Amino acid sequence: MGYFRELPDLAYQSPLLHKNSSRDYVLVKNLFRRTKLFDFLKNNVSVLDKFTIGIGDRPDTIAEELYGDASLDYVVILVAGIININQEWPLPDNKVYDFALEKYGSEEKMNEIKYYETLEIVDDQNRQILPPDLIVDVDFKIDGTVNKFPSTRYTLKAMTGNRQLDDKDEFTVATDNIARAVTNLEYEYTINEGKREINVLAPAYIQLFINDLRDIVRYDKSSNYISPNIAGTENTNVVNP
Repeated sequence: MGYFRELPDLAYQSPLLHKNSSRDYVLVKNLFRRTKLFDFLKNNVSVLDKFTIGIGDRPDTIAEELYGDASLDYVVILVAGIININQEWPLPDNKVYDFALEKYGSEEKMNEIKYYETLEIVDDQNRQILPPDLIVDVDFKIDGTVNKFPSTRYTLKAMTGNRQLDDKDEFTVATDNIARAVTNLEYEYTINEGKREINVLAPAYIQLFINDLRDIVRYDKSSNYISPNIAGTENTNVVNP
């Protein structure tokens, strides 16, 4: 609500049939001024810090932690570049499961393979033959003759431990497990975890930001200018009876 208090208004001609005159107006918040604020933040990245959203964190609790004022939750949302908080804020793990179940329709489909992620492969001189975390399909394969010398052996690095590959001219996902399967559910967990890293305004700049926000969203004088916080417009959909 603090954010909406800062936004300027647009004065639309009232669509009400019982209005007193054609000069009756309805004031609505001008959400388009948000674009101007985003441009400001892009040009002032030095005032930003990295922040990891913890389990149970909300914009208001983060604002309280950083700025000592929970009502500045809108600053957290704006600086993070969040448009739809329901879709862009990380969910608790149990909610991710529920979301995936609803999205895919059943546990069976939720646990189907979405793609494969490569595992790192190096030669015996620790030269990388295959980088990790590339998204591939089940038909992916690599040439086993790259940098191959008679004494060269390839090592596959995995979380469960390193494994030496057989001396072959070709390695595939299906026969050599050079990539691990990622299910639809695991994919949704990964996407959710990625939402935890956001930009926040450094606490030292909070008052400056609020002052600049008020200046940024104010209207310049033009033909539609009424006041610094109100601009006129016409409701072209209204037809006077």
